[in-house]
Amino acid sequence: MEICKDSIKGMEIEYVDISSLPFTNEDLEVNGTYPDDVEFFRKKIEEADCFLFASPEYNYSVTAPLKNAIDWASRPPNVWADKSAAIVSAGGNFGGGRAHYHLRQIGIYIDLHFINKPELFVFAFESPPKFDSNGVLIHEETKHKLKAVLLALQAFALRLKRQV
Repeated sequence: MEICKDSIKGMEIEYVDISSLPFTNEDLEVNGTYPDDVEFFRKKIEEADCFLFASPEYNYSVTAPLKNAIDWASRPPNVWADKSAAIVSAGGNFGGGRAHYHLRQIGIYIDLHFINKPELFVFAFESPPKFDSNGVLIHEETKHKLKAVLLALQAFALRLKRQV
């Protein structure tokens, strides 16, 4: 992610594609192993120091593919446990806030620890435009807010790592 390369020392963001994950189904678990795409995803989660969830809001909640991915990685052993995370959301008049708060509720059960502040709700449909036609963030004020979220996540991840 461009913002990390330019201004956040020691942080790298890797996009992890969740589109190939099958629907969560215990029948696909065989002798403690999971389908190949799930194993790959779980390994990525296990190796990460922290997580940035970026999601729109669907029907007052997180998207189905995101919830599916969360569920796969929470299957035993739960690879989310004791790690830090942050959430940024985009949407209409609440900027994806309900999805944001629902994800926090999910995080409680899977022992994922979210930063409390700053929060970032992007009002994606209000002027001025926040994203270009390719989905790239172009709004400078939102970029500054995103940087603040990332810096807080980095600090929290380092603090949490020292306590574990």
